[in-house]
Amino acid sequence: MEIAHWDSHAALAALTWQLEAGVTDVICDDPIDRFAEFAEAEKARAEAQAANPLPGAPAQAKPTPQPIQQVNPMAEAQHLAHLCADLDSLRTAMEGFEHCPLRMGAKQLVFAEGDPAADVMVLGDAPNRDADTEGRPFAGAEGMLLDNMFKAIGLSREGKGKEGLYVTNVLPWRAPRNRDPNRLEIDAVLPFLRRHIQLVKPRVIVLMGEIACQEALQKRGLSRLRGQWAKAFDTPVLPICNPAILMQRPAAKREAWADLLSLRAYLDKDT
Repeated sequence: MEIAHWDSHAALAALTWQLEAGVTDVICDDPIDRFAEFAEAEKARAEAQAANPLPGAPAQAKPTPQPIQQVNPMAEAQHLAHLCADLDSLRTAMEGFEHCPLRMGAKQLVFAEGDPAADVMVLGDAPNRDADTEGRPFAGAEGMLLDNMFKAIGLSREGKGKEGLYVTNVLPWRAPRNRDPNRLEIDAVLPFLRRHIQLVKPRVIVLMGEIACQEALQKRGLSRLRGQWAKAFDTPVLPICNPAILMQRPAAKREAWADLLSLRAYLDKDT
């Protein structure tokens, strides 16, 4: 529509008519493609950026990998054991100790059983299958035989003080298939054992295992060492054949009985 030659009266009349007709927006004579306009604007912006690139952000340096901290299991165990003021805290520390591989295959920690105030501590090697299941040292058939052996001289796990028995092992976790623990596995828990003995302060330690003899006396050969009094951990110790040996060689029960009588005589000596 050509309106350039309209006079003011005609233009005003046309505008009044449009308002009365309900027109609210002024539009152009021809349609405008706003999408095309947007595309053109984007194209122009991209070309401008290409011609005048913005300074790029500085490249971030790759983080330097931190060296993996190597843990010395024995040193860590020594640190934790030193902090333990009682048996409860010692047990908690051992339950949280993750640097002995044996714990991965064991069902649970086997700590100890009996009266900590008992005169006699029995020290075995490691939990067997029954002990791993029940959570108590010397369980199953071996445990029954051990209980009968010591009851014969008036001692038991249920007893207190002079009539009591405190039973534990060098290693608190069962080794897979009851294999012999290796040196690294033993070293990792030795600080806990030493602290255990310091806290209990037994009058006598009965060594009932090859590993127990090795760590106490630096010697192996329980059948050869049995019955010979010695000193270890600042405590009198007496090696005695353990129930597993006696179940395999019943003839050794006579020697075990002689050793038990020797223990009974020692306990009665100063009472």
